[in-house]
Amino acid sequence: MSQLGDVGLAVPEILLPATGVDLARWCVVACDQYTSQPEYWKAVEERVGAAPSTLRLVLPEAWLGASDEAARIAAIQAEMRAYLERGVFAPPRRGLVVVDRATPHVRSRLGLLAALDLERYEWRRGAQALARATEATVEERLPPRMRVRDGALVELPHVLVLIDDPERTVIEPAARAARRRAPLYDTALEPDAGRVRGFPVDGAAELEAVAAALAKLGSGAPFLYAVGDGNHSLAAAKEVWEARKRALPEAQRATDPLRWALVELVNVHDPGLRFEPIHRLVFGARAAELVAELARRAASGPARHAVRWLAGGAAGELALHGPAGSGPVAVLQTALDAWLAERPAARIDYIHGERTLAQLAAAPERVGFALPPFERAALFSSVARDGALPRKTFSLGDAEEKRFYLEARRIRAS
Repeated sequence: MSQLGDVGLAVPEILLPATGVDLARWCVVACDQYTSQPEYWKAVEERVGAAPSTLRLVLPEAWLGASDEAARIAAIQAEMRAYLERGVFAPPRRGLVVVDRATPHVRSRLGLLAALDLERYEWRRGAQALARATEATVEERLPPRMRVRDGALVELPHVLVLIDDPERTVIEPAARAARRRAPLYDTALEPDAGRVRGFPVDGAAELEAVAAALAKLGSGAPFLYAVGDGNHSLAAAKEVWEARKRALPEAQRATDPLRWALVELVNVHDPGLRFEPIHRLVFGARAAELVAELARRAASGPARHAVRWLAGGAAGELALHGPAGSGPVAVLQTALDAWLAERPAARIDYIHGERTLAQLAAAPERVGFALPPFERAALFSSVARDGALPRKTFSLGDAEEKRFYLEARRIRAS
């Protein structure tokens, strides 16, 4: 018989909010969204008020590098302890969870919440692990995430891990069975981000069916899991585990909670999963000068790419050239990285949604670059052949479609 451990997963003990907690205010979007829109997070603060909320348990990246970052992390860890002690969480429930997410763009996107064995995952280039990153990891972005997790009592997942299941043999059958039962939770997601429902998958036969289907799917494949969203958060969890592992006796390593990370599995072929480009926004630049400089830096090579730029209400097309087989993201990012390395006062951000890009690029000394969509069918073969894609190549939907924090898992006793 197949077991979940054979395919790099474990059945977690899920923490859900206790009865009486307002789920609409409990749930907030992934911390790596709206990074150049602090006003969004201030509005979330106002909406949540004093109610129990995952906002108090995560560090939005809009505040990374702020003077009070250390104080914010300490407050997060203190709030985790307080929520556990005050009964904000219901008693833990062992099982997987089928997640049924509606967004403003799709009626349903199915997922399966499980614990991923970090021993079976690798984010570094050249990885041959069962679970691999889909994009290059920027190592300097890991320490703040590691600091949050390193002293945390609970984890809250926003990582989406993709499986390549065109015949829909894993998540969809589990969902058909689970949705016959009463949901574990059912709530609207604010502001205007759709709805999410969760259904239990905890019977022995159901768990075995998931394990067997994943084992069959992975048989002969170079790898089984591609991290689609939350690459840096999962990489941080991996590094925290590696440090923890070195301090543990061998016998304790198999059962330590930090060895696993909660993730949501999603079928790359799910029609409710939208692949969207991630755009670039450069601060501290004038459009004419930057566009001309990028064109100069990427002026040779057989591959030609046209990238639209936006600045101050104006727009145009930037022609870039690169090596054969290169994509527009790789060529643009290489040129931008070289330009930014010479201008320490300038900076870059990665923006979800072309409308948001246009709004942000309208301000002075900002230039936006709108990138084309990434073809989902090429994802697994590209990662298997070439390794991780350039960072921020694609997004699984726009910001409002991202995973909202809701479920949690205890990762330390005290």
